[in-house]
Amino acid sequence: MKAREKKRAKMIEKYSEKRARLKAEGDWEGLQKLPKNSSKVRAHNRCSITGRPKGYMRQFGISRVTFREMAVQGLIPGVKKASW
Repeated sequence: MKAREKKRAKMIEKYSEKRARLKAEGDWEGLQKLPKNSSKVRAHNRCSITGRPKGYMRQFGISRVTFREMAVQGLIPGVKKASW
């Protein structure tokens, strides 16, 4: 799944200018002929370590589960478990 997301990201980058131009011209038939995966909407954020699609934290680029494990081990600078 991680490889598939990388492939989509490359395709989005490749067709972004062409897609923008076709949208500006209003050429909807031309847009339909482009590959589905070239649409920006189809991209999904995934954890860079595990590939988990849910519980993604944008600030760190990892899932909440991985974030908690790394925070407890002290691998993320400036983050520690709360206790009061």
